[in-house]
Amino acid sequence: MTPALELRDLTKCYGSFTAVAGLDLVVPRGVVYGFLGPNGAGKTTTLRLILDIIKPSRGSIRILDEDSALKVRDKIGYLPEEKGLYKKMRTWGIIAYFAMLKGLSRKAAKKRAYELLEEYGLKEFADKTTESLSKGMGQKVQILACLAHDPELLILDEPFSGLDPVNQQLMETIFHDLARRHRTILFSTHVMQHAERLCDRILLLAKGRKIFDGTVPEAKQTIPRRVLLETQADARALAGLPEVLSILQLESNAPAGAPLDNATQHWEIQLRENADPQKILEACFSRGIRLSRFNHAEPSLHEVFVQLVGAQKLEARL
Repeated sequence: MTPALELRDLTKCYGSFTAVAGLDLVVPRGVVYGFLGPNGAGKTTTLRLILDIIKPSRGSIRILDEDSALKVRDKIGYLPEEKGLYKKMRTWGIIAYFAMLKGLSRKAAKKRAYELLEEYGLKEFADKTTESLSKGMGQKVQILACLAHDPELLILDEPFSGLDPVNQQLMETIFHDLARRHRTILFSTHVMQHAERLCDRILLLAKGRKIFDGTVPEAKQTIPRRVLLETQADARALAGLPEVLSILQLESNAPAGAPLDNATQHWEIQLRENADPQKILEACFSRGIRLSRFNHAEPSLHEVFVQLVGAQKLEARL
């Protein structure tokens, strides 16, 4: 099966400023793909290039087996970063209107609008004008409008922006529903928790360049696993173990200058690749290091993001 999207050497320059630099990417069909990065990383510019809203300075785009999104516009749903509704239109009318723009008949579009509003708990707002909706409600209506025509590919720019926790949960439900139906979803975000829960694959951008492309587990493997210890002993005694890459004392509640054995200490032990964390626990018992806490924690996507983006910034300065 051909990919939903393929980018080759995609580049966009504005004068001397390069917003997207030589991006290569293949997005399989039926996956949830997160575009991650700090503000100004090039996420929105990349999505606009994909949609043929702006033209690349160099490179090629292949989307749903065509060389332009304009040729398959009826198969694509798009939620832009700048969101807005026609204030005097009724809620069902907004959804139906966008469905008709994508080829549905008026009757089918109206039926689809009411079905979506009922499915996602908004039926009571169907006949209200959109100006009476809260910001979160309005954003949910826009999401429903962009998927009303049942697109093969959804491209969503910061879909969680401005939503409270309850509405964020509803948005995640929509994502899961679409994923179960094997729709392809591309969405940009700078909130790592959403990406960690939702994405099959992620693209991490910084200053317009790709610094990671792969699955969430693969991203987490880019930085060492760690063990967190809480003990009154000096955990530096474990430094010689073959499983240990480094040991860092995190904090201390002891007075300045007090010996280590007078207070509980917090330590982070970074593990070597394929190391068994249970070996650290066994070594603590065998060496008489009494523990009040032992936690083997894999890195979070936030930690991966901070390390990779920070390393890219350091490399840029060098």
